Amino acid sequence: MTEPGAGLSGVTHRYVDVRGLRMHIAEAGSGPLVLLLHGFPESWYSWRHQLTALADAGFHAVAPDQRGYCRTDRPPAVGDYTILHLTGDVIGLMDALGERQAVVAGHDWGAPVAWHAALLRPDRLRGVIGLSVPYRPRGSTAPIAAMRARIGDGFYMVYFQQPGVADAELASDLPGTFRKILFSASGDGPRGLPLVPPGGGFLDICVEPAVLPGWLTGHDISVFADDYETAGFTGPLNWYRNLDRNWGLTAAWHGAPVTVPALYLAGERDLVVNIPGTREMLPRMREYVPLLRDAVLLPGCGHWTQQERPAEVSEAIIGFLGGLS
Repeated sequence: MTEPGAGLSGVTHRYVDVRGLRMHIAEAGSGPLVLLLHGFPESWYSWRHQLTALADAGFHAVAPDQRGYCRTDRPPAVGDYTILHLTGDVIGLMDALGERQAVVAGHDWGAPVAWHAALLRPDRLRGVIGLSVPYRPRGSTAPIAAMRARIGDGFYMVYFQQPGVADAELASDLPGTFRKILFSASGDGPRGLPLVPPGGGFLDICVEPAVLPGWLTGHDISVFADDYETAGFTGPLNWYRNLDRNWGLTAAWHGAPVTVPALYLAGERDLVVNIPGTREMLPRMREYVPLLRDAVLLPGCGHWTQQERPAEVSEAIIGFLGGLS
């Protein structure tokens, strides 16, 4: 297996006990704590550039493999992956590290976890940073039905609801899966909504790159593929299989704002930004996030924000951190 973090100076790895969940973390530096939460289908490694940049800037940067991913424990029950479990892991990780407060940054699925950590435990967060996925107030209807009505049965999050189907598809050729997904959702890939064709699979809407883009190397592909060799995709996909359950569990926070200082970063070509209705809501984010410092769209950048534009993302995060009291 590829050694985790090979070639990343100053990044160390260990396991911590997060209230009974054995969690793998990568960390660098010392100082105020910044937690970096990855998305799907990724791992701590998607924050490789920011770990070292934040350490150099005087922060303790910690990027876990989140619940169900890679080297972290993978509970078997689908119901063990709700947003309450995931935000509980954030607070539990802070406790395990001996820290009362932190800034939490999340990308893709990590962003809703970061936003909800700020929503549910504002006393523990100095600030929150969302990459790709903006804060979305709880809707008036369960999300899967809303997605079907607005986008269709082929929308990839709806496709992911089928137990075992995407799990097997994505695991069949790990290097190929990561080449296709990372390229296709990037600023270098094709535009278009991720709609699975009838009778097809998720990878049918992904493209095999002729050559890897400059921000992605063969080594990067190997790290992701090796991390998923044993872990597989069921744990990560179980996050999607709790979307309706999350909606039910968060009824008490319907319409509640995120009240801690916040930053939002996304690629202009990000598929999330271009899902119908998302771009239109971005100018209204301060209605739901009143202490939003900035909402930045990076020209030409796709979904993998901190990997495609590492220097710009690190600079924006460090600038935001410097402005916190």
